[in-house]
Amino acid sequence: MENLKVIAFTHKHVELKDLGNLVICNEELNHRLINLKNSLDIPEIFYIGTCNRVEFVFYGAHELTDEFIAKFMHSMNFCVPSERLQCYLGQVNKYSGMEALNHLLRMSCSIESLVVGEKEILAQVRRAYERCRDAGFTGDFMRMMMDRLVKTAKEVYTHTNISRNPISVVSLAYRKLREVKLVENPRILIIGAGETNQNLAKYLKKHKYKNFVIFNRTVEKAYALAAELHAAAFPLTELANYKHGFDVMITCTGSSEPIVDQALYTSLCNGEVDKKVVVDLAIPNDIDAAVIAQNPIHYIEVSSLQAIAQKNIKERYDELHHAEKIIHQNIEEFLPMIKQRRVEVAMRQVPDKIKEIRATAMNEVFARELNGLDPQALEVLEKVINYMEKKYIKVPMVMAKEILVQSSDAAQN
Repeated sequence: MENLKVIAFTHKHVELKDLGNLVICNEELNHRLINLKNSLDIPEIFYIGTCNRVEFVFYGAHELTDEFIAKFMHSMNFCVPSERLQCYLGQVNKYSGMEALNHLLRMSCSIESLVVGEKEILAQVRRAYERCRDAGFTGDFMRMMMDRLVKTAKEVYTHTNISRNPISVVSLAYRKLREVKLVENPRILIIGAGETNQNLAKYLKKHKYKNFVIFNRTVEKAYALAAELHAAAFPLTELANYKHGFDVMITCTGSSEPIVDQALYTSLCNGEVDKKVVVDLAIPNDIDAAVIAQNPIHYIEVSSLQAIAQKNIKERYDELHHAEKIIHQNIEEFLPMIKQRRVEVAMRQVPDKIKEIRATAMNEVFARELNGLDPQALEVLEKVINYMEKKYIKVPMVMAKEILVQSSDAAQN
């Protein structure tokens, strides 16, 4: 367990707008992780990036010293000035061994989320792991750990009230939007067709909103969401040519720079001067600060939802104790499994070694004696040797497992 490590940047210590500079797009992820594994000799790794956290989970014999983390960050080739990267190094959370496992379990159970109890984090962690697994960045240890994260989270969500009436960032944004007095059948301009906007659009559709238009960098994703909403869809490059105005703008893209500046905003308004509603769930923000300062806007962004999230944490605080018990129980169950698996891996060569010894004995050491045996005696000898071979393979493994169980029981007592 001591080789499990986590380097984390979260909403607790990093401004949400600054977290966006550490997000890695899918197109660049493989290249960056390959470079990291090769330069720092890391056997297994996966990356988690959400709207309120960026974390690197890896397995390797590295101490999380300031020097190592600096090398780690530089190897990831983040597009930020060196002085800004130095600031991030002062905002990092680092976990090793049992502390890392406990952190990952708490995260997957949404105990450390911006909104405690949101189930979306488990799905995000699973997708992050599967993406890196499919690319060959993870191995046997990460597979077992991920199975335990999923098991623990499901138990917490099933046996506690921590996720009762779940409130995700998207649902919080929708609640804020509902508080605004909108015109009848508002024109809703959606910029970005990723998961966040898809989920918010589903809320809107469910509550009978239907006047949508969608822009996205990948037009195929825009078409897919448009088909669900019965809306028009266009590539993001056509946004500047849109001349039909809007009442509500919902934006969430993966851009590292604001995509709606004052000139584009004025163009999108198409001469309208009434107060607009802008829901900006991108990290960093898609709306340029000048647009907010210079126009009548009811602005909803991720950071503005933190006050509601804090209230949510207080309401669910009593459930944290029950969740912690489930996490502790799963840690106690998991540690013997890891030891047992280590023994199984170490003893994989035992069957081959025994078969090799058998072959040497029969074909070389005792070949002359065996050639002198009659067929019936040779058949009996084969049966005895086969029986002994199976026992010599099975018995050491069973004994090793029993020793692990006994040592685990003794440690608990």
